Amino acid sequence: MSLNTEELARTRSELRANLDLAGLTTAQVATDLDWSADRLNTGLHSTRPSDPVDVWQLRDYLEHAVRDAGRTPAPFTILTSRNRITARMWFNLRTAPRHNFATA
Repeated sequence: MSLNTEELARTRSELRANLDLAGLTTAQVATDLDWSADRLNTGLHSTRPSDPVDVWQLRDYLEHAVRDAGRTPAPFTILTSRNRITARMWFNLRTAPRHNFATA
């Protein structure tokens, strides 16, 4: 599953919107995912392609975090449930951790 430039831009915009809705800092997200700041930045802001497995994990993490914060996630137009089926055929997707809002 390869995304074109417009799809990449839209996906990154949707990821950032959900980061804002979650109310978490990038440092908190990187810690929860056990990623470096650069790795997270690549997924959120870079114009270069990211590891698709990372992008799916970040998507799931942010969607959970937004819901756990009591909000409604911004919809994903490319990283949909239907596209997850295809992604699972191509990639070994990882389960996303959850942020512990009780300690925040």
